[in-house]
Amino acid sequence: MDMLSPLGYIKVTSIRMQGLLLLVFVKRQHVPFISGIYTNYTRTGLCGYWGNKGGVAVCFRIYGYAVCFLNCHLPPHLSNIDQRLSDFDRILEMQNFEKEDIPNILDHDLLLWFGDLNFRIEDYGLCFIQESINNEHYSDLWKKDQLNMIKKTDSLLQQFQEGPLLFQPTYKFDIDSEKYDSSEKKRKPAWTDRILWRLKRELLNNSVDSGECERFFSMILKSYQSHMKYKISDHKPVTATFELELKSLLLSPPITLIPEGQWITPYDLVVSYNRSPDFISSAWDWIGLHKVVIRHLKDYVTYAWVKDNMVSSNEGLHQVYINASGFPEEGGEFLLSYYSNNLQGIVGLSEPFQISRNVLTPEDWRERKGDPLMY
Repeated sequence: MDMLSPLGYIKVTSIRMQGLLLLVFVKRQHVPFISGIYTNYTRTGLCGYWGNKGGVAVCFRIYGYAVCFLNCHLPPHLSNIDQRLSDFDRILEMQNFEKEDIPNILDHDLLLWFGDLNFRIEDYGLCFIQESINNEHYSDLWKKDQLNMIKKTDSLLQQFQEGPLLFQPTYKFDIDSEKYDSSEKKRKPAWTDRILWRLKRELLNNSVDSGECERFFSMILKSYQSHMKYKISDHKPVTATFELELKSLLLSPPITLIPEGQWITPYDLVVSYNRSPDFISSAWDWIGLHKVVIRHLKDYVTYAWVKDNMVSSNEGLHQVYINASGFPEEGGEFLLSYYSNNLQGIVGLSEPFQISRNVLTPEDWRERKGDPLMY
C-alpha cells in the first residue's frame, strides 16, 4: 500500500491462508465499477485439515464481467502429479459462491489461476536440465514439463492458456543466490511457479446469434517473466502483465457524489449524491471522506451512515449529513466515497476537491447559515 497508493492504486480486498496471500489493487478510476467482492479458501493439506496447501480466491465483477483470481499451492515432489491434479479438482469443487448466477469458480468470465503449482520436469537427468538452462534451450525442457504434458489429454486444463516459458526454471535455488540447489538432495530445477488464465467460451467466440457482439472481453498477455534478482526464497518470483479490452456493461457508476459548495473546517456538511434507478441501498451503506491518496477501501478520515444521516431524498437527489468532528484541521485535498454493503465495495467516488482551513469570523459564519450545504 505504501508503494502503490501514491500511484493511484487502492487495495480493494485481500485473503490469507497461512502462507497463501492474495492481494488485489485497483486504479482509482476503476474502483466504482467493481462490485460483488467475495473471498474464499480451500484447505487441502493433511486431507483438508491444514492450510499449508490449498487455494485462496478473490472474485468480483468489473464493468459487469465476472472475474476470479485463484492462488494455489499444490503438493510438491516429482511423483505427486496425481495428487496435484486431485487437489486442484478439489479446490475447484469446493470454491462455491453465494451467487445464483455464478455458483462455481468455473462460471466466471475470466479465471486467473496461479501460484506454486509444483509441476516438475520428468525423465531428464539433472545434468541435462542444467546444461539446457545454461544454453537457454528451454524448449527442450518444455516437452517434459508435467503441466504441458497433462494439458495434451486433460479437457479441463486444455481450456487454460499460458504464455511461453522463455525464462529459466524458478525452483529450487540456494537462499541469497542465483545458484540452483546445491544441498545433498540436489533437486532438479522446474517451472513450479506459473500463471494461467481461462476465458469463458462465449467470450472467446466473441459472437452472438444476432450477429452483433453485446459482450466483448479480450485479454492479451504482454509479458511473462521471472525475476532472478530476488534471493530471499528458494523460488524466484514470476509476474505476468495483461492488457484487457472490453465493452463495458455499465455505462456509469451506481452512485455519483457531488461535493458542492465550499468545504471549510470545522463546520458540519451535507453531501449530495445521485444513484442509478436499479441501485438498491442498504442500512449499512456509508459515505466516507478520504485524503486523495487512498491506501484501502476503509482508509477514511471520517464517515457517515447513509440511512441514519439522511437529510433529504427527492427527485433523484439525496443528501447526507456529515459531522465535522473527524475533519482534519489543516485542510487539504480530499474525495468522497460511497460504500455499498450489498455490492461489497465502493460504488461511487467523487473528483478530488479542497477542504480549506477555517478562516471565517463569527459574522461570516452567520451570513453563511442560509447555504443549504452548510449547517
